[in-house]
Amino acid sequence: MNVHAPNTSPQAAATAARPVQTRASVCPHDCPSTCSLEVDVMPDGRIGRVRGAKAQSYTAGVICAKVARYAERANHPERLTHPLMRTGPKGSGQFTRISWDEALDRIAEGLLEAERAHGAQSVWPYYYAGTMGLVMRDGINRLTHAKGYSRFFATICVNPAWSGYMAGAGRISGADPREMAASDLITLWSTNAVATQVNVMTHAMRARKERGAKLAVVDVYRTPTMEQADIPLLIRPGTDGALACAVMHVLFRDGHADRAYLDRYARDSEALEAHLKTRTPEWAAAICGLSVEEIEAYARLVGTTPRAFFRIGYGFSRSRNGALNMHAVASIPVVAGSWQHEGGGALHSLSGTYGWRKKMIEGLDKLDPRTRQLDQSRIGPVLMGEEDALAGGPPVKALFIQNTNPVAIAPDQEKVRAGFLREDLFVAVHEQFMTDTAQMADIVLPATMFTEHDDLYQAGGHPHIQLGPKLVEPPGECRSNHEVIAALAQRLGAEHPGFAMSPRDLIDWTLRESGRAPVDQLEKARFIEVAQSFEDAHFLNGFGHRDKRFHFAVDWANLGFPAPAKFGPVADMPSLPDHWAVIEEATAEHPFRLVTAPARNFLNSSFTETPTSVAREGEPALLIHPEDAAALGVATGDLVAVENPRGRVVLKARLFDGVLRGVVVSEQIQPARAHREGRGINTLTGADPVAPVGGAAFHDNRVRVEKLAD
Repeated sequence: MNVHAPNTSPQAAATAARPVQTRASVCPHDCPSTCSLEVDVMPDGRIGRVRGAKAQSYTAGVICAKVARYAERANHPERLTHPLMRTGPKGSGQFTRISWDEALDRIAEGLLEAERAHGAQSVWPYYYAGTMGLVMRDGINRLTHAKGYSRFFATICVNPAWSGYMAGAGRISGADPREMAASDLITLWSTNAVATQVNVMTHAMRARKERGAKLAVVDVYRTPTMEQADIPLLIRPGTDGALACAVMHVLFRDGHADRAYLDRYARDSEALEAHLKTRTPEWAAAICGLSVEEIEAYARLVGTTPRAFFRIGYGFSRSRNGALNMHAVASIPVVAGSWQHEGGGALHSLSGTYGWRKKMIEGLDKLDPRTRQLDQSRIGPVLMGEEDALAGGPPVKALFIQNTNPVAIAPDQEKVRAGFLREDLFVAVHEQFMTDTAQMADIVLPATMFTEHDDLYQAGGHPHIQLGPKLVEPPGECRSNHEVIAALAQRLGAEHPGFAMSPRDLIDWTLRESGRAPVDQLEKARFIEVAQSFEDAHFLNGFGHRDKRFHFAVDWANLGFPAPAKFGPVADMPSLPDHWAVIEEATAEHPFRLVTAPARNFLNSSFTETPTSVAREGEPALLIHPEDAAALGVATGDLVAVENPRGRVVLKARLFDGVLRGVVVSEQIQPARAHREGRGINTLTGADPVAPVGGAAFHDNRVRVEKLAD
């Protein structure tokens, strides 16, 4: 037996003597909660336990389980810690370690070569929401604008939802979410808050406990959130607009519409009432799958409960009719007059309330509006050279990617993969793990995590700005997004003052220019509340349109939303709230509607490397109704092929009576290697843009399901 003496070196003794420090931080992930955190910094300089900050009134000490175990991710042995260069065929995963100077030189040369041969717009810096910090997420745009590269049009998440909400309300704003505690009826519409923003449940449950409030949940399958509902409303995917119209029909029919409020705050209410006369509960029941009695009872409760709060999520915006559905749902509290009351009204996002000046972070003074914007969701068609996707410009010959994993998360995966496998495409990826996208790269750079750099955060789900300071040194040779962008700018000849500033300097500049407290003050406070007045938050001083009214009738073709063009069948969009039958309905050949819902233990494709998250989620599965499964001869645990013209994915069947017949759900996103045939769930999703301003219809897919032999 070998006996090892304990390490008694002076360095080890000093480390052991250091106490655990608890430091303030902010969750960086793509979630409206943007939780205030308390992070233990261990004697060895790594992070330990992570918990929610009790002093922040929205976080209230509660965070999701996946972030609570963040040390498992930050200290993971498979984190990328050194630059890598591809040595084998594209996608082979064969890399060798190189120095930072060689990696940056090779990236710069790859971008310059594309620029020399095809022009600056043949280079496309591509990013998204792997971090929501303003400096580390958005600084890549400074390089884009300084060099005149193709601009990035972000569509994959918010566009259908935001355009639908703005169509009615005129701005992305709403009631303070903490008001849910003062509500008597809370409707969580198309958001699985238990899995995706647990803090919503904190405030909703407080209202239930203290006021006897009722919780209604509208969704397309029985989520953990719906399991806690007093009023579960299980509907077919893409039919939210039908339910919303029937609810408003009952409000007008039974005298629950607040006509005085409508006269003062709304436009086209008479046209809406006339239109809704045929949108009866019977009409809606045939479309959405609820019973007439369920619709009548819920509508009556909305109409007789002044303090009715609607927390409107993103799920239904993942349909081809998502913008129209969002507008229809957002119209309900206007017809009911709920906005007038504390604990009433609606919230989708507060993102439009911050008023940031981001010139220094994003290099907006270098922006040339004539430079084309390429649609994030259509990266497959873009890389495959489809003319309409290229917006009249040259082919994309070089990609520089931060904060996102398009080979896993972008729709129409067969095209995405084929595009990345092009021999004439240069790809550099700055990442924390060897993702599906990093596997496709020519150069891979190791990235910091949120406790390893300074950043500034806003929240979509509560009214606070927060500083996330650097707490620990990064492992190995990891560098922050800002460091990499600045180093590339120097090699590429890109000029802007922001490249020479530190992240903390950029934060301070942005705060001061935006009329906020300087960085030192924010650091001392940890977070600063920037809530609107009750009158502004509830639109009692008027909605965001010029006429200060909520718009029931919408000119979708001329909607004032920042986009390079209108997308999809805009001309066919109904003006007034309705069910728009543009969704990918089931057919005899493809008899199921597939929803690709978020997994509780992952966040998009993040946390898919964390052992506990992977163990809790298990093998990629398909939730299917027992009667549908019986008709296919499928039992729990059987392998099934899920197919449509876009491709095929093999999943393990799980019988589940929490879906309607003809609906199947796969809670994802897992990497390709987790699937039996190496194809992820977005093989089946479409990249055709959602009207009116783009987006991806991730929950709107028709498929066939077939049992496979063992």
